[in-house]
Amino acid sequence: MRRHTSAVLAAALLTAGLTPLALSTPASAAVAKHYDDFNGDGNRDLAYGHYYQGISGADGWQGGAVNVVYGKAGGLDTSRTQVVHQDSPGVPGTGEEDDMFGESISSADLNKDGYADLIVGNPFEHVGSVEYRGSVTIVWGSRSGLSGGTNLTPQGGAAGHFGRDLATGDFNGDGSPDLAVIGGEEAWLYRGPFTKSGTTGSVSKIDKAGQGWYSSGLAAGKVNGDGKTDLVVLGTQFIDNKPTPRIWFLKGASGGLTSGASKTYISDPRTAAIGDFNKDGYGDIAVGLPDNNGGKGIVSVWRGTSSGPSGSMTYNQASSGVSGSPEANDDFGYAVSAGDTDGDGYADLVVGVPHEDVNGMEDQGGIHVFRGGSGGLSGARSSWIPQTVMGAADSHVSFGNDLRLRDVTGDGKADLGVGAAEVGVLLRGTSSVLTELPEMGGPFSD
Repeated sequence: MRRHTSAVLAAALLTAGLTPLALSTPASAAVAKHYDDFNGDGNRDLAYGHYYQGISGADGWQGGAVNVVYGKAGGLDTSRTQVVHQDSPGVPGTGEEDDMFGESISSADLNKDGYADLIVGNPFEHVGSVEYRGSVTIVWGSRSGLSGGTNLTPQGGAAGHFGRDLATGDFNGDGSPDLAVIGGEEAWLYRGPFTKSGTTGSVSKIDKAGQGWYSSGLAAGKVNGDGKTDLVVLGTQFIDNKPTPRIWFLKGASGGLTSGASKTYISDPRTAAIGDFNKDGYGDIAVGLPDNNGGKGIVSVWRGTSSGPSGSMTYNQASSGVSGSPEANDDFGYAVSAGDTDGDGYADLVVGVPHEDVNGMEDQGGIHVFRGGSGGLSGARSSWIPQTVMGAADSHVSFGNDLRLRDVTGDGKADLGVGAAEVGVLLRGTSSVLTELPEMGGPFSD
């Protein structure tokens, strides 16, 4: 199949390992400007899951880890890296071979000290006699970077893969970041502020009481334009005794979150991202449905309005202007992320197709970039990023199995992190240079 290669790509090589961190200028005692600036120097840092997500030991740890690369003016500083795991000094717990520390990752300045904190889910953690109870660990930011940690206490009913997914935001608009967590097939809202001793604000369950709702994923962003962070919960609801794939919108409110509309699909929603694709001041909800139509996959965009999401558009590889064609088990929509890649004020959407076969190469993968505009996303403004930007074409690379759009260079344009099989890359919007994110084997931080 013919593909159109995007002309604007880039990257900065990230190295693994642990190196001493130079001290940065002290942050003020206020919420960090960037929710992923762990050392408070004003530059965004990058966190992602380490290649070793199970058995290890050669590096003195096992059971999963998170790689962190610290930022500097103009981009990432590859000489300042850190590996965080349960055998790191001050981090609670002990790494075990069937743990998955780093299966979910998020960040925010939870204790409002001017340094962003890393939040790590380990949903397969055994705690005492409880198998797979799961854990969520806050690794605290500081002037010298991430140091020490505190485990979040699960509420009754949250045990069972606690930390399966995470999302942060100021859901009640009080200026303190809050944390949403999946545990026990339920979503839970932990209100800020948080302390290193383990205290938090009040905790409440996010549930459709008595309606057979089971939560599996989260996405946070601003949808209705009121300034508070809103939450989207991915899950399944039993309707007429049948499991029905749905997503559920909850509006940020002074009391926490207020239940809003739900949307039904014919296949399970795997992931979601929120971005203002038409620049009308309201965030649109893009939902990846890779299992749709025999694994051909679609992305559904639920449009934001002042009263919440309403109306939707669907995109796939058969949409006008989109290169390629839908095929079974391509998994279009396996990963999605939103951000303004060209600095025009419109959010763009990247869509991973990690199991796309190209020219006889099985599961080579690739990425569609949908540009935002006055009418929202359009296939006519889409382009294709092939796996070959990494080098020679190869099978089973699964290029695009994880995606993250964030401006790590500070130039006003979102840079694209891409996960593939046992490797990752960072693509920059104003250069054709590309280098690897070594030892990447898990998700990017939200």
